[in-house]
Amino acid sequence: MFGIGTHELLIIFLLIVVIFGAKRLPEIGRGLGRAIRDFRKAASEPDEIDVTKKSGGESGSKDA
Repeated sequence: MFGIGTHELLIIFLLIVVIFGAKRLPEIGRGLGRAIRDFRKAASEPDEIDVTKKSGGESGSKDA
């Protein structure tokens, strides 16, 4: 549909460097990598079900 060539990628990279600065790019990359890794880990883990009994009378029965 729309092809992104090397010229377009180079322009995008230069804009990112101008906006964020060259010193912050490693920090941004590190944070992005950590976020992707945590997302993949959370997506692959089975859901945990909380089976503990709630306190405070929230069981649904009403005492009249």
